[in-house]
Amino acid sequence: MTGTTKPAAQSGSPFLDYRRFWIILLAILLADQASKWIIVDWSGFPLGMYPPFGGKTIIPGFFNIVYAVNYGAAWGMMEGYSWLLILLAVVVLALIWVFRKDLGLVLPAHQLCFGMISGGIIGNTFDRLLRGHVVDFLDFRLPGYQWPTFNVADSAIVVGTIWYIYLQFRHQRD
Repeated sequence: MTGTTKPAAQSGSPFLDYRRFWIILLAILLADQASKWIIVDWSGFPLGMYPPFGGKTIIPGFFNIVYAVNYGAAWGMMEGYSWLLILLAVVVLALIWVFRKDLGLVLPAHQLCFGMISGGIIGNTFDRLLRGHVVDFLDFRLPGYQWPTFNVADSAIVVGTIWYIYLQFRHQRD
């Protein structure tokens, strides 16, 4: 077991023992799907159009909200292989659950990390299953560079992963 915080009290129930994991997973999943619903069904944004022709500029020259889709994974990798990405998602989620003790999921901070990661994976997998693509809408630009458009699920996966790696390095120093 790794990490620097104390394990949560164990009841023997996978739902109670990992309640933070389940709460964060559900919160990320709901936030992701609700935000995508707003973009697709409520915003009226045209697909694939960026300001000034579509979407909404939030911070001029830096941040827009748009309606874009991705048929692959990060940066469009593996485009056209949705079935493989769905299979990979199922395998990763199963591995997280099977190895939850080795990953330190008894620790509250680790439950938060893996709740974020798992909620993000499920959110994007729902998109692939229900829409045939992932909906993206957060568009950031830096001088001379446009970051690939992403969504809440992508953010949760990245933040949860970075946080878990940070906790592991911090534990190595302790």
